[in-house]
Amino acid sequence: MENKNILQACNLIIFGTNGDLAKKKLLPSLYQLEKKNILHKNTRIIGVGRIQFSKDDYIKMVYQSLKISNKKKLNKVTWKKFNHRLNFCNIDINIPSQFLKLKNIIKNKEKIIINYLATPPNTFKIICDGLNYSNLNNKNSRIIVEKPLGKSFITCKKINNHIKKYFTEKQIFRIDHYLGKETILNLLSLRFANTLFINNWDNKIIDHVQITIAESIGIEGRWKYFDKIGQMRDMVQNHLLQILTIIAMDPPESLDENQLREKKISILKSLRPINYKNVLKKTVKGQYTSNTLQNKNIPGYLEENEANKKSNTETFVCIKANIDNWRWYGVPFYLRTGKRLPVKYSEVVIYFKKPKINLFKKSLIKLPQNKITIRLQSNEGIDIQILNKTPGLNNKNELQTIKLNCNYNEVFNYSYLSDSYEYLLLESMIGTQKLFVKKEEIEEAWKWIDSIIDAWKIKKQKVHLYPAGSWGPNQSLLMINKDNRNWNNFNKKYQEL
Repeated sequence: MENKNILQACNLIIFGTNGDLAKKKLLPSLYQLEKKNILHKNTRIIGVGRIQFSKDDYIKMVYQSLKISNKKKLNKVTWKKFNHRLNFCNIDINIPSQFLKLKNIIKNKEKIIINYLATPPNTFKIICDGLNYSNLNNKNSRIIVEKPLGKSFITCKKINNHIKKYFTEKQIFRIDHYLGKETILNLLSLRFANTLFINNWDNKIIDHVQITIAESIGIEGRWKYFDKIGQMRDMVQNHLLQILTIIAMDPPESLDENQLREKKISILKSLRPINYKNVLKKTVKGQYTSNTLQNKNIPGYLEENEANKKSNTETFVCIKANIDNWRWYGVPFYLRTGKRLPVKYSEVVIYFKKPKINLFKKSLIKLPQNKITIRLQSNEGIDIQILNKTPGLNNKNELQTIKLNCNYNEVFNYSYLSDSYEYLLLESMIGTQKLFVKKEEIEEAWKWIDSIIDAWKIKKQKVHLYPAGSWGPNQSLLMINKDNRNWNNFNKKYQEL
């Protein structure tokens, strides 16, 4: 029986090996695992694509991709070891019989086979059919697919059902790359290894939660793709809800993958529905317009290449979410994400309730709230805001706000945090699914998202404009201001260089 704690030799097959995901994320992450001497000595990497490549052509392409992503010369010893693992198979995925060429390249049929589908979701069906035709979906096989799966609950369910025709749930690894981020992995430790937080993580103590994923880029030449998806499907369904479930889940009995998944699903089922009755109060849609930033003209969404000038697709979303369970009833979760915002960063901010009695009115009429800021991306770390006496003989009861800061790079002396794909690829090779998403989890998320998108259509919800380089439309500020709250101010000190 397979020991899940042992890294086994595998044939890692990358479909779409010439695409951005493979070249910018998968291959660089595999190279880093090689550099750290983690890959099994008998693991092989096989790129699959329609492009007419020889094995040597593929190795040259991988080398160039690694040079770009590594931003410095590759280590000669590491590269020599790595390129010996590489091979390439040219097939047309629309022709099932061509998958036999791939089968012939795999020499050791008993070795674990990992099929990584770094391709659009509309190709998953034909690839699975081809894998079945060539018996590359046997008991030693696994399949990795990227979220978002589909564009709705119905399309997601169709994809899941087709994959499950050929693979069992234990063989299917659904990736949300945010789950491999060091700071996301640390959320479980923060919450469940520290009594300070275990006993103070509910509606008795916490006032509200803010989750922000900000992107400084636009749609990067993907207009036709993005316009069919929008920010709601691309980021809220895909990443924000994952973060929310980890922040809000009840303590599991253990760190067993099934325990963790069931606790997250429970949160998704407890999300208060947003429908046509409350969607205008609970959500804000935005779309960026042109602006001049640092003497550079930034086109608006409708001015991008291939744009449909009448598009109503959102590039910014703000949501006030509520979780109707005993732990979180009455605590709003404010979610926001957008493209062409001032900086690239992601954070979770936990705001705590104020003391019921203010003993320091002479110093501060209104006490600032304690808060924990978890910086998920850009200068990763955690800081805790508290009130402290101002030092000095003349400041007996004077208070000031201070921050206790834990910066990952400084505390752990890490100049490099492993990319999320390093963790996820490694876990897939071991065979554990703790960092991957269960079928029911994705489908529950889609149900909640679909209700909002349907309500937008029913109410013909307006998309509010915001200039590129701003923090989104004013309506997102008004939504939280109506609750006598404000968005957390971004600290430039932590801006990504």
